Amino acid sequence: MDNVEQGQNYGGKALLPIVVFLILYVGCGVVFTVLGYDKPFWMMPRYVSILIAVMAALLCFDPKKSFTEKTDIWAKNAGKPGVMQLGLMVLMAGGFAKACSAMGGEASVVNLGISLIPGYLLLPGLFAICAIISTCIGTSMGTLATMIPVAAALSQSAGINPAMAGAATITGAYFGDNLSMIAATTICAARGVGADMKEKFKFNFYVALPATILTLIVYGLAGSSGGSADVVAGDYNLITILPYISTLVFALMGWDVILVLGIGIALAGAIGVAMGTTTFFGWAQAVSAGMESMFWLAVFAFMISGLVGLVSYYGGINWLVSVVTKKIKGRKSCEFIAGGLSLLLSATIVNNVMAIMITSPIAKELGEKYEIAPRRLATFLDIGACIAVMIVPHGTGALMVQEVMGASYIDILSCQFYPLFLIMSCAVIIQLGLLRTKIEKNKKLAL
Repeated sequence: MDNVEQGQNYGGKALLPIVVFLILYVGCGVVFTVLGYDKPFWMMPRYVSILIAVMAALLCFDPKKSFTEKTDIWAKNAGKPGVMQLGLMVLMAGGFAKACSAMGGEASVVNLGISLIPGYLLLPGLFAICAIISTCIGTSMGTLATMIPVAAALSQSAGINPAMAGAATITGAYFGDNLSMIAATTICAARGVGADMKEKFKFNFYVALPATILTLIVYGLAGSSGGSADVVAGDYNLITILPYISTLVFALMGWDVILVLGIGIALAGAIGVAMGTTTFFGWAQAVSAGMESMFWLAVFAFMISGLVGLVSYYGGINWLVSVVTKKIKGRKSCEFIAGGLSLLLSATIVNNVMAIMITSPIAKELGEKYEIAPRRLATFLDIGACIAVMIVPHGTGALMVQEVMGASYIDILSCQFYPLFLIMSCAVIIQLGLLRTKIEKNKKLAL
């Protein structure tokens, strides 16, 4: 935070633009849901909500700065390399999904999945597959981009609740984002508090294991009660699945996701043209349609990143951090608040990596004061940040599921069991002081 440009410090008032956005988008969505409107979160468009919030941030703060200077600050944050890469990645992910669909790959994956997994296990299967993929490749975004279209097709073909299938996909993807040793969240959390990566992984695994087992059981029961076991799989061609396999293999090899998606798009076109299932121009049009379907997400990412930059410039993020840290009195409260602060920041800025980067220096200092093992702090920071992006309505996963699968946010949230079980697991471990190191146990400090 030391290197962040600061203007006039407004403290908590600087968070007003984000509050405006949440009231307009989330508040209106909830109200229209209660009133029974169709697609309630579309009544107040996210674009208009975020635009009003951005204008509030530009017009209502720091009169000493010209409007142009403040828009420059917004643009500088909106155009950060990570945000621009995210935008390109989601555009290419949309193109990849449509290219595979146009040449028959999506249908083959759906039918293969149905043929290999009993209908009542499709939901836990989706969760497990997404968890494995994201753990291996270290990114939830790549998993979401690949698996949400597959989950949509599976839910439609197998008669599964789309909100349930979407929730299983989102939570499975963020399972790996939290646990993977090559995920940016894990690296930032471990390095930020001085934890050993392997120790963090082991502790994180023990915390997540009960939640994972309970989630698989619940999804298994939900799938069984859904009556989807009698679904008959259609024909599939393994050759048309090669683009999906190639993206997974190359991602596991550590290749850049953008390069992996580019290869997948090209391979889908080559296979489709060679097999006669599409033409070159048909492939090009499919890629274009897929990119257009994700254009809104890229724009939204730019706008909200710029908004968060303005809020930080006005001192809002620093104020939020300082207020929360005043509540810490001992080990337990330190661990609860470290995870809670990471969750709150991640929900506010919709970026789990950034939330961890902001929180970890504070958590490290407090952890040294109360002699908490770094692996515990790293785990709770990581879990809190990842839970937030699973459940917020403006997170990538929720937005993609709403767009691709047509499920409402409220329905998606009601089917996200893993975050709830994960919070319960963390609470039990913190409150009972479980899995502490010998050094921690020997210290007579306030709890």
